[in-house]
Amino acid sequence: MASQVVTATLQAPGFLGLNIQESAVNLSAGYALEAFNCVVDQKGRIGSRRGWTTINSNSVSGDVGHITEFIDHTDTSTTFCCANNKIYKVNASAYTELTYGGGGTAPTITGNNWQSASIGNRLYFFQLNHTALVYDPAVSTTTYRRITEASGYVATAPEANCVISAYGRLWAANTVTDKDTLCFSDLLNGNVWNTGTAGTLDISTVWVGGSDSIQAIAAFNGFLFIFGKRQILIYKGAEDPSTMSLQDIVKGVGCIARDSVATTGSDIIFLSEVGVMSLMRLIQEKSAPLRDISANVRDDLVGNLQNETTANIKAVYYPRDAFYLLTFPTTGYTYCFDTRRPLENGAARVTIWNQISPKSYLARSDNTLLIGKTNHVGVYQGYQDNGSMYRMTYKTNHFDLDKPTNIKILKKLGWVIIGGTNQNISILYGFNYSETLVGESIQLPSEGISEYNIAEYGIGEYSDGVVLEDVYVNAGGSGETIQVGLEADINGTFMSIQRVDLYCKLGKIYY
Repeated sequence: MASQVVTATLQAPGFLGLNIQESAVNLSAGYALEAFNCVVDQKGRIGSRRGWTTINSNSVSGDVGHITEFIDHTDTSTTFCCANNKIYKVNASAYTELTYGGGGTAPTITGNNWQSASIGNRLYFFQLNHTALVYDPAVSTTTYRRITEASGYVATAPEANCVISAYGRLWAANTVTDKDTLCFSDLLNGNVWNTGTAGTLDISTVWVGGSDSIQAIAAFNGFLFIFGKRQILIYKGAEDPSTMSLQDIVKGVGCIARDSVATTGSDIIFLSEVGVMSLMRLIQEKSAPLRDISANVRDDLVGNLQNETTANIKAVYYPRDAFYLLTFPTTGYTYCFDTRRPLENGAARVTIWNQISPKSYLARSDNTLLIGKTNHVGVYQGYQDNGSMYRMTYKTNHFDLDKPTNIKILKKLGWVIIGGTNQNISILYGFNYSETLVGESIQLPSEGISEYNIAEYGIGEYSDGVVLEDVYVNAGGSGETIQVGLEADINGTFMSIQRVDLYCKLGKIYY
């Protein structure tokens, strides 16, 4: 007598993101073992990320290593980018190079790894072993100068690698010869560095975990965070440097990449030697431990980190989609951490983008995300990568349908897909932890109801007006465990996965 077909349904598959830290065990069906060029959307579905398009039709030479936004006293926003050892204004029609407007010989610029900050209606650019530069629209909107040539300049601004604007002043640190001194400017004046309320803070005797060096600076809610490689110093009352005091020291964990630090509305996220860390719990609960938001991909992430030059690692927090992006340029991986809802183990839902390779980022005040590319500044939008398709890949964990002792004979797969009209997809399946999956390549229809060989489609309208497609594919093969997946060429329309149905017969019990 033939055995009865049993069904198993994966609702919102992959909504917990990647978990390759525990991939050898029988994970929850909500986890994915592969999720390339995906995001977890606001409705908890795994779906395609957006693509990018150039901000204008022109180009610059080389990699865009830094992008920044300056908002002046009239609330007018101007975007700048740095490439080919030059500084450009960026708008929808063109790149306009800023020229040197000071006296004498122009400064020698040998890199594009600037960090910038604005105060007092001026924008300042700092880079290790470079004289700080200033853009002052009150003087000129087409030129920059050395900070030493700025009106009212006093003392010596550090040739620092790190700078932020917080609590009404600039804070800068990490020069070629001094990694332990934090310098701060006068109130509301980034041109003054040793008079008024300007000053310095020597933290060489404050490091409690042995000697260290300042790698990054951040500010939040009256606190100043000074990141070493292996520890973090937290000062309270930073609104007034003359009375601020050491609040706490985090030992054993620090920041290893300046541009990995990102501030959200309630958190500070950064890259350490052992993963991506969140300070939220520490900020809210004082001495509570840090939260490792990369816990589900930590070993792979740390392994990839070994091949990277940390100065080239870039990150951004994008509030519109509530994700933190961290890019490793050598491996070409961008880790996308969803910050909306932490998982039970404190980790964030994470996916990996492997076909976008940003060189820098800017989350602009108009809620757009800019991406520095080779020769271009791009805008994160649409569903092509500058006119080309990209490949979205999703694979489930290995599961046994709660029948661990039975052979499963796979008969059919059903996928409920939202969007993806007229796009090529491959439905995949495999057994017994095999790394090789087989399947069928098909093209989703653009409208109506159609058939394609062994696949059938039913199309309906989803509640928000997008197309919902039911895809059924006949399958074959058997094993103790099953893994299914989907690959899709994203070429102009978004796609997300609502549900997967498996139709199996149960075979003999094995021992």
